[in-house]
Amino acid sequence: MQLITAVFAVLLASALCSGSEAALFSVPLVKARQLAESGSRASLALLSIRQNMSRPIASIVILNNIANIVGSIVVGAMATQTLGSRWLGLFSGVLTFLVIIFSEIIPKTLGERYAERISLWVALPVLGLAKLFTPLVWAIERLTSPVTQGTIGPTTTEAEIKLLARIGHQEGIIEPGESEMIHHVFKLNDVTAGEIMSPRVVMTYLPGNLTLQDAQQQIIESQHSRIVVIGENVDDVQGVVLKNELLTAIIEHKADCTLAEMAHEVPAVPISAKGNALLQIFRRSRRHLAVVIDEFGGVAGVVTLEDVLETLTGEIVDETDEAADLQEVARRQRRNVLPSPSDEFRLDKK
Repeated sequence: MQLITAVFAVLLASALCSGSEAALFSVPLVKARQLAESGSRASLALLSIRQNMSRPIASIVILNNIANIVGSIVVGAMATQTLGSRWLGLFSGVLTFLVIIFSEIIPKTLGERYAERISLWVALPVLGLAKLFTPLVWAIERLTSPVTQGTIGPTTTEAEIKLLARIGHQEGIIEPGESEMIHHVFKLNDVTAGEIMSPRVVMTYLPGNLTLQDAQQQIIESQHSRIVVIGENVDDVQGVVLKNELLTAIIEHKADCTLAEMAHEVPAVPISAKGNALLQIFRRSRRHLAVVIDEFGGVAGVVTLEDVLETLTGEIVDETDEAADLQEVARRQRRNVLPSPSDEFRLDKK
């Protein structure tokens, strides 16, 4: 009976260590941070362990080895007294098999499967164990530091978050629109103003010296709510006017005012500006349109808040849009204006 009790104690101690180790490793740091928001002692202890795994895990490994080694010696001695040396080899083989099954495979499988629940149970005892074994762990760290020291990698990556969103969608946890939005959020940091802007060939602009009376027909026919005001040429941008303000001024008999007098300041952004930077510029300036400047200092086009939001939501078309994609309109205009290679060949021949 004493031998059976000793075997059971060895198996139980080793199983608790193996299961705890597997559970703690299976809880992502992000999940530990989420659980810690509840403020419970167990969740805070779990977060502390996940932020610095080396000492708690080393303590578990030390305890596990003590249980296995010391336990095997004690159980072996008891088996020799009880069964005799003749059966010691067979007993050792059976004990090894039991350790593999009941102290390694099953506990680690359960620890991984029920990682969150088990981790919260063992977090506080593991922290206490780490403090108890501090001198021994410190000595081991000094011995192993030449091999184990190095830069800790990031907790997660962009690719991992995208994969989790895709898996969540496949498992029905995340709606299709939510998964798509998550992927588009990362695209916002990659897209540039030059990729989403309306090129200058389709840009709506009017000279600033025109009066409202002179520009009345063009203002009424414009499909855009904002019109760029220029000086001597397109590269000389003086500001932007709001169509509703212009129409209101016309109704109020202020037709003698020039467009330049009613223009608002317009932000200027480089063609390489990222989508997330554009969003911040629009928020700070409280403007929904910015002029895009190319590498030579000229106006390449205009970009709007709607252009940035379309990176997240897809194409947005309202009742007044005659074309959904102004960049495609610009490309068609270029194809119509520029001669084809065969035309250039004929011109050269002439």
